[in-house]
Amino acid sequence: MDLLPSAHLDTFARDHLPPRQQWPRLLLDGPGPPYPDRLNCGTELLDTTAERLGPDRPCLRMPGGEVWSYEDLRAVSDRIAGVLVDDLGVVPGSRVLLRGPNTPWLVACWFAVMKAGAIAVTVLAAHRPRELAVICRIARVRHALCDARSLDDLEKAEVPGLRTAAYGGEAADDLTRLAQHKPDRFRAVATSADDVALIAFTSGTTGTPKGCMHFHRDVLAIADTFSARVLRPGRSDVFAGSPPLGFTFGLGGLVVFPLRAGASTLLLEQASPERLLEAVTRHRVSVLFTAPTAYRTMLGSLESGRYDISSLRRCVSAGENLSAATWHAWHDRTGIEIINGIGATEMLHIFISAADAAIRPGTTGVAVPGYQARIVDESGAELPDGEPGLLAVRGPTGCRYLADPRQNDYVRDGWNMTGDTYVRDAEGYFTYIARADDMIVSAGHNIAAPEVEDALLRHPDVREVAVIGVPDPHRGRIAKAFVVLRDGVPRDEETVRGLREFTKGEIVPYKCPREIAFLDALPRTPTGKLQRFRLRDLE
Repeated sequence: MDLLPSAHLDTFARDHLPPRQQWPRLLLDGPGPPYPDRLNCGTELLDTTAERLGPDRPCLRMPGGEVWSYEDLRAVSDRIAGVLVDDLGVVPGSRVLLRGPNTPWLVACWFAVMKAGAIAVTVLAAHRPRELAVICRIARVRHALCDARSLDDLEKAEVPGLRTAAYGGEAADDLTRLAQHKPDRFRAVATSADDVALIAFTSGTTGTPKGCMHFHRDVLAIADTFSARVLRPGRSDVFAGSPPLGFTFGLGGLVVFPLRAGASTLLLEQASPERLLEAVTRHRVSVLFTAPTAYRTMLGSLESGRYDISSLRRCVSAGENLSAATWHAWHDRTGIEIINGIGATEMLHIFISAADAAIRPGTTGVAVPGYQARIVDESGAELPDGEPGLLAVRGPTGCRYLADPRQNDYVRDGWNMTGDTYVRDAEGYFTYIARADDMIVSAGHNIAAPEVEDALLRHPDVREVAVIGVPDPHRGRIAKAFVVLRDGVPRDEETVRGLREFTKGEIVPYKCPREIAFLDALPRTPTGKLQRFRLRDLE
């Protein structure tokens, strides 16, 4: 199938899509509605929902009690779109970096980018300058909207030619002030259904981030498959959760799904397990998105009797494997059946899951309606039920890396290869076994071991380093670094603290090693190749 004519004037993203023969096979005749050739997911999620259900209904909620209606969000996002076009020179197809904690203004910025026909590159507020510089280089980002509190590291990234508008600050040219002078109606660009809407970055096992390109159609597809057919939200639901909007898990669960259903979402800048419980109690949250680690932690806090979570009716878990023990403990304490799921940045959101009577604790679930999944060997041949192998999946969304040769590793024979080892039973239920690569999944976060190693190697006292994942009762797995120091550097706790602090200045803190051990030398083959398995044997 040929691509539809693009509305993009800046054609960088489309020009750098993988060759069509390297795409996964897309299943576009799924359970969702057929999408028109011209489709802007921003107007469809926001404007169309407001027209269909009423503009005054609650949309975005804040911990302090302030509420934005659908009309409020539409007006602010339209004004920001005016700033993007008139003041920053954004054209359809421009990549716009979005950076900041989960706030209504970040959501409004995302919708403004969609309406301007540009491409959102949403990053974490915690990303460090070096990481930001790499992302901006790969995506050729020249425009940014940034929370004033997160501006410092973006400036330190020294991105060539970057035009930035900060919001929430005191400057005369703050985005909030610029937007006040724009009309509250913006004529959204009539983008193609397969114009790129967002580039989501994920750490590869090599440590070099990969940009995953998703279309306007894809954004609606995740709402019309997993959300509509498994989660099944209602208009009165209040969503909340821990994932940042810089993760596609957060973008889907806290923006796309609630707005597609006409529901509202509570945005939390800090979403620790304790604060999640406080939010559920105070704001009567009914749909919760977080990782298994948070559910385990919240169980202990519930014993205090200080929280009323009777409003909860849906709890979604993803980001790491949900154990049967955690599922049963949560169900025994709350009566709620956690909806487990596996997703990937490459697939945009969850593609295997189950809810209600279909749940089988200890399994991830079955293929979400609209998706297909199977277990294959290294050659791609399908394995019989009961035999562990590599998880392969395809559906209405799929992997399209931005100018990255690793496309051939992720997509094989039309299937997306997730890098997970699974087993399927005779009834189609998939059970997680392990990661098939060196990615460490810790409390729902993906940590690429080589990226952590590169950060530690920039410390002058480190000669060699290797990082592996080790089991942890609270986070599932954590990163542990084995470090070879230069001669004369003491192997003591002060050195450990210094290495940790240094690493926190180089990469996002959650990627930093939680354990550090010192060795005389790293285990290597005669040709110098690192033998990670020998480090795992030490553990």
